[in-house]
Amino acid sequence: MTLTPATRMGLSIAVAVGLYGVSFGALGVAAGLSVWQTQVFSLVMFTGGSQFAFIGAGGGPAGAVSALLLGVRNLVYAAELKGQLRPPPALWPLTAQMTIDESFATAVAQDDPAEKRRGFWTAGTGIFVTWNLFTLVGALVGASLGSPRTYGLDGAAVAAFLGLLWPRLAGGDAIATGIVCAVVTIALVPLLPNGVPLLVAAAVAAGIGIGRGR
Repeated sequence: MTLTPATRMGLSIAVAVGLYGVSFGALGVAAGLSVWQTQVFSLVMFTGGSQFAFIGAGGGPAGAVSALLLGVRNLVYAAELKGQLRPPPALWPLTAQMTIDESFATAVAQDDPAEKRRGFWTAGTGIFVTWNLFTLVGALVGASLGSPRTYGLDGAAVAAFLGLLWPRLAGGDAIATGIVCAVVTIALVPLLPNGVPLLVAAAVAAGIGIGRGR
């Protein structure tokens, strides 16, 4: 079978992004989740940025709100993809689950409607498989490491999240917003409970975005 450009793009992205699942798996168990809890997290939530935000904020209500705020962008993706892909109603739940940054980017990068669908499903399902596979690998390995502080894993969630975020900082506006939010977060860390500075930074980013849209 000949692979189309969209299919090749989706497969290459699936391999590259899926490898990050190792980090989340290890960090999940280091943060106190069991192997199966970490695995279910990846299966059900399946959006890397939100998963790392939850772990990085220390879990609990603050982590949940942080993850939710980051996940809101998928609603925007879904609204755009519904018009471009036109999935039948029976596939709406599955399409929603596969709607992530990479599947959206792969789909909208194509001109042909059929290629859009191939790119979306190849990237989405490919990342779902590789992400969850490597989450399990990371969780099993992480469970045998012991305390996260022993190997410096207590700060690895931040590093992993930045690894996912950095390629998305395209353009001066995005970089400037990122710098402002980083300064706000650093300034508030000594003053507010764990996770709250991230929520404040997210509100600041949202305010900047709304202000630019006017």
